[in-house]
Amino acid sequence: MAKLLSLLIMFILFIFFFFFFFTPTLSCPPECQKQALLQFASLANFTDDELKSWNSSSDGCLFPFVECSSSNVVEIHLGDVSPWRRPWGVLTSTVLTPLFHIRTLTYLDLSYNGIRGELPRDGFANLSKLVELDLSGNNFNGSLPSLLFQLRFLQVLDMEDNSFHGNIPPEIGNMTKLSGLGFGNNNFFGEIPTSIVSLKELRALGLSSNSLSLEIPIDFGNLSNIRLLDLSYNSLTGTIPSSIQNLTELYYLDFRNNLLSGEFPSCGLEGKIPDWISTQKTLGYLDLSENQLEGMFPQWLAEMNVSSINLSDNRLTGSLPPQLFGSNLHLLSLSRNNFYGKLPDISNATGLVALMLDGNNFSGKLPKFISNIDLFLLDLSNNKFSSNTLPDFSSNEDLRIIDLSSNEFSGEISTNFSQKTLFLSLGKNKFSSFPRNLTHMSNLKYLGIHDNKITGELSNSICQISTLHILILRNNSLQGSIPDCIFNLTSLQILDLSTNHLVGKIPTNLGNLTGMIETPGEIFSFGHFYNLENEVLDLLGFWNKAKRVLSFNTHDLIVNWKMSIQGLSFDNLKGYSLLDLSMNQLSGEIPASLGCLKALKIFNISHNNLFGRIPANLGDLENLESLDLSHNNLSGSIPQSIAKLLQLTIFYVSNNKLKGKIPEGSQMDTMNDPNSYANNSGLCGMQIQVPCSEHLSPTKPPELKSKETWFSWEGVEIGYAVGFFVAVGISYLSNPCKTFNYCSQQRRQRV
Repeated sequence: MAKLLSLLIMFILFIFFFFFFFTPTLSCPPECQKQALLQFASLANFTDDELKSWNSSSDGCLFPFVECSSSNVVEIHLGDVSPWRRPWGVLTSTVLTPLFHIRTLTYLDLSYNGIRGELPRDGFANLSKLVELDLSGNNFNGSLPSLLFQLRFLQVLDMEDNSFHGNIPPEIGNMTKLSGLGFGNNNFFGEIPTSIVSLKELRALGLSSNSLSLEIPIDFGNLSNIRLLDLSYNSLTGTIPSSIQNLTELYYLDFRNNLLSGEFPSCGLEGKIPDWISTQKTLGYLDLSENQLEGMFPQWLAEMNVSSINLSDNRLTGSLPPQLFGSNLHLLSLSRNNFYGKLPDISNATGLVALMLDGNNFSGKLPKFISNIDLFLLDLSNNKFSSNTLPDFSSNEDLRIIDLSSNEFSGEISTNFSQKTLFLSLGKNKFSSFPRNLTHMSNLKYLGIHDNKITGELSNSICQISTLHILILRNNSLQGSIPDCIFNLTSLQILDLSTNHLVGKIPTNLGNLTGMIETPGEIFSFGHFYNLENEVLDLLGFWNKAKRVLSFNTHDLIVNWKMSIQGLSFDNLKGYSLLDLSMNQLSGEIPASLGCLKALKIFNISHNNLFGRIPANLGDLENLESLDLSHNNLSGSIPQSIAKLLQLTIFYVSNNKLKGKIPEGSQMDTMNDPNSYANNSGLCGMQIQVPCSEHLSPTKPPELKSKETWFSWEGVEIGYAVGFFVAVGISYLSNPCKTFNYCSQQRRQRV
């Protein structure tokens, strides 16, 4: 009897575990919910300290990241429990299976965990109480399971940043309680289903960066509560439906990069700014950049209290209305238009964070009150502002980026900048003297004072800004030598001192610049310093992850290279390193220590008075793409080691005193422009179609090996030996020495 009872218990346990693990549709009591969580943790294999506390000895409702109601698990918050916290392996979509047993779930966040594979076809129907589901930022693929669209209580569905494909099912229209829907950055194709206009509660819709085509549903204006609408980066065609004007709650609208046409196309909006925008009484963000808009800045727009306005890259003109700069204005970008006049009084714009007026025709002095606003970014470059003094920005600790380049400022550069300034660009002005002391700018990463009229010596104070990554002082009238203390700038990865009057030797300790030895990382990683309109961004968590609310185009770094100009945007500066000392009066030899700068991509020391041989270890600059040693007094041969530079695309050694064979092999075989080698005393090689004798090499002196020549040299050698011994004998007889050693010493002294 006892044995029969034991078998019965085992059978019941077997049935329980079978149905628990293989039948997700069964309900699950609290103890079962804990087991489901433990099985999930086991499959996920997270090593997070808090997740380690998930064990069978504690109540499941006390697990971190879990919330309960009446002893039932209702919320799981496991977003961004990053994959690098797991010791090995990759999460697959089967990790979801245990969670399908927790039918009481109302909130599930597994975003940004690198989960791979297709979503399970069944199981979601078991989560009928779900209100919010966030699976964004993973590696899910395949199509969306149909059972997903039976979750009638779901309010937020975020599937952004995955690899889903297929059509967006028309059943999406059944989820009438949705307020936020994010399908952006996937591979969905086909049309936007017309059923989507049935989602009357929808407040945010993100479908950007897919392959959606055909026309926008004509009744999109029925989404009367929508505040955020992003259909950008698709292949939508036709016209934008006029019903869009009915979206009176609209805050953010983005139709960029489609094939739209008609009255309000993203790819070529012409004429004046549309008046119908004035009917959008709750408008907070307006982006009409990169169009062909003309006319004045509308007075009605200045009075609307829009917090963020981007009208850059248009043809707008005139002066700016003072009413524009109210306390509600956070971001203003009018870059690259034709606005002119003086900058109006902006002292009331106390909430202004970013002001970008670059590429216009503004003139006059900068008003002093501009330094009283807690700006993060100020870009007034490429205008006609003028003054011999700059406002005092030293007390503005929020101002990290200042670009006043390409204006008409003059006089001495003041040091009235904040300690926390990261980026300071004052190039292409008329400044006459270098700042006396910049040592207080202990966070400065970029300093550009190029193309001015600065005279005098380069101040040693520059060496104390150890955070500098980029220093550009080209095209001035700097004198004196390069300070030896320059090696203190260990983070320096771009140094441009070209086109000055610098003299003396190239400091050997330049070879110690760590930023040019090791491959540089990110220079500017600002992150989200400023979250614009938190109400909207907090409305849906997925939008914080997907949107760059503050997007500015900082001034590009321009590199002069021969007759061309190469532009380097800051997006490309990761891993970039440059050293340009050209167009000066530097003398002496090229320090061999420069061969240690293995991260260099451009190295230019042309147009100086350098002499001596080219160091062989320049062939160790494995990342070098451009090397210019032209217009010096260098002698000897080109080292064969230069042929090791597999990335080399530009090579100039003209106007020197070089001779011998030009190295062959790899990239050197493509360096066949004769102008690159012109005006040297005796170079030869296939690159310039000047044949070399077979015995010539770029590193060894000539050796004559013909039989006839060998016999004549043999005779010389024999004659030299006979003559030597005869001379010794005569010397011995005419001046006898007591010992042979003494004689040898005297002979060595004479020699």
